[in-house]
Amino acid sequence: MFTKQRFDDWPINSSIISGLTELGWELATQVQKDTIPLALEGSNVIGQARTGSGKTGAFGIPIINGCEPKGELQALILTPTRELANQVSIEMNTIQGDLGLKIITVYGGTDLEKQARQLNDGVDIIVGTPGRVMDMTKRKYIDLEQPSIFCLDEADRMLDMGFFPDINWVIERMVNRSQTLLFSATFPQEILDASYEFMEDPEFVLTNSEELDVPPIEMFSIKVGRANKLWALSRLLSRMSETDQTIVFCNTKRMVDLSVQKLSRAGIDVKGLHGDLSQNQRENILKSFKGGEINTIVATDVAARGIDVDGITLVVNYDVPDDMDSFIHRVGRTGRIGREGQAWSLVSRNDSGQLSRIIATYGLDIAEVEVPELPDGISKDAIQYKDDYLETADVFGFVPIKITSSNGINSSSRTISKWLAEKMRCDELAIGQIKLVDNYALVSVHSSKVSLAMKAFEKYEFSGEKLTAII
Repeated sequence: MFTKQRFDDWPINSSIISGLTELGWELATQVQKDTIPLALEGSNVIGQARTGSGKTGAFGIPIINGCEPKGELQALILTPTRELANQVSIEMNTIQGDLGLKIITVYGGTDLEKQARQLNDGVDIIVGTPGRVMDMTKRKYIDLEQPSIFCLDEADRMLDMGFFPDINWVIERMVNRSQTLLFSATFPQEILDASYEFMEDPEFVLTNSEELDVPPIEMFSIKVGRANKLWALSRLLSRMSETDQTIVFCNTKRMVDLSVQKLSRAGIDVKGLHGDLSQNQRENILKSFKGGEINTIVATDVAARGIDVDGITLVVNYDVPDDMDSFIHRVGRTGRIGREGQAWSLVSRNDSGQLSRIIATYGLDIAEVEVPELPDGISKDAIQYKDDYLETADVFGFVPIKITSSNGINSSSRTISKWLAEKMRCDELAIGQIKLVDNYALVSVHSSKVSLAMKAFEKYEFSGEKLTAII
């Protein structure tokens, strides 16, 4: 993903070059190479940039280069979430080196008056969320007539979260805006239409999506029923070293809570992250994760926005996301800026169709493998495997079992049904259709009774014959 373009070949402030050196950045990524020269010239830019592509540098470097440390608002950056605002601010503060710009974050869920006092002490760049920027503008803590540079980060997420009316409100009041930078992973028609409304003659930087979309990481999928997803996850987590960090993605807040609860009971140290937590709780968890005090978090997609931790070596899709683009955002949390990483997807029967669509859409190479063995030194699973027959059940919950004997199955389906119900000591309603085929029989048993049926076939003889049962 890196090009041969060096940052110090561009007309950039020497303090920024020092900041980039501190970050370990020497060569630009593709989106940086395509975007930075245009932005340095003052052009309006619309850029495609996905997670892990180096987009913060793509807009952060030219914005910082175009500002001076004078305590007057010169640039406004809007992000969809508080977490992303913090991440952008931290990275830009490192990028600026010793330039001395005052970069302040402005977002909801925290003390507005405290943020206002920070602004009153002078600010050069604001990184904020739309709602809080609107609120503080109405209260006259922010003067939107001041900044000349406006940047909209993750425009597609802004659209999904319903922020575009707020963004338009902000833009209308930036009457002295001379440059606009817009970054989006995808370009729905609504974003393109809106961009023409508030951008004049923008330059499009549509880097080849195949290069941008997928980080150079190993990807695997495991076919496993929902009843055993935690068992499979515990196996993956058991292979982590002390320095590895992992994000596990679930589709719902409830699944995050349930997973954290069960993993914690099994002695696995994890924390959950979702929108129902207070802002202080979320910030403390993120701080601990970034500081390496927590190695594993289980999160929803929205809560994980803005997590940018270089040490993430493993991403696990506990649930395959409903939104295909979210899959790319998830796996992009590892393999950051060329580092190694792995992404594993736990795929139940209901997930397989969606994963197939994702693979076809992005041309992904995802190896289908078995659940890994326990590593050396660990002899027992933290979470035990459960018999799970739902994966092979039909829409009514019945599982076909093939039974054979050395002399074939020479009986009626009615006789088999009555015999099995008696040996299982259950109602015949738990036994579905029975098909007699040549020298074997297919007996459908409800998934809740399959274990009982298998024990009956193993223990008892049928008409004097020993039976063999295969699922």
